[in-house]
Amino acid sequence: MYVGLHGDLSVRAYGASPGSHDHAHFQILVGLDGVLELEVAGRSQRIGAGDGCVIPPGERHDFESRAGAHCLVVDSQAAGWSRVGQTPNEATRTLARYLAEACSRALPRALMLGPALLLESWQPTPAMPLRPRRSIDWTALADWARAHWASRDIAVADLAARVHLSPAQFAARCRSEQGLSTQQWLRGLQLDHAEALRAQGMSVADTARRSGYRSPSALTAALRRRVR
Repeated sequence: MYVGLHGDLSVRAYGASPGSHDHAHFQILVGLDGVLELEVAGRSQRIGAGDGCVIPPGERHDFESRAGAHCLVVDSQAAGWSRVGQTPNEATRTLARYLAEACSRALPRALMLGPALLLESWQPTPAMPLRPRRSIDWTALADWARAHWASRDIAVADLAARVHLSPAQFAARCRSEQGLSTQQWLRGLQLDHAEALRAQGMSVADTARRSGYRSPSALTAALRRRVR
């Protein structure tokens, strides 16, 4: 791994052994060869050569590559990654291939500037004035979630759509305004709702259904973890 401006740069090999973790920073992947299977906050994604993925801070992700894969990886705290799309443009793909070669040849200037250049190429107009940020009514969003999770699974993408943001933008706003990852915020909201329903005398089974848990045992386990 090489430490550069706006992030750490590396080429990583992925194999058939599955992995799972989350980070307190953005993790950006650009496929070099093979296919990497990802599941990020419940959403499946395949990264082949030239494909990209921006994983927001705090998002749990599982990964494996049955036939093996290599990706250019940037670990970054730069807030600009919340404003890029998931699909890199051709300039970014070309730059990613060059930076992968720079990693193998240990080219110091390329490795130092690489993360910042990758962000700039992926988001080609960073100097444009930013529009005022749309405020998030967290109380109204929580009310909407409570009203709907009894009848459907609510994903981060659903919450982001409600406030007209991309999942990555919503994740960054949740982290900055609530101090939590999106999954932590949603799980806490569900558990608070479940505790309130149980305090009213509702059964565990009905509480699990009304608060979005898949089974009474899942709710019971979550309540026990909170007590600890």
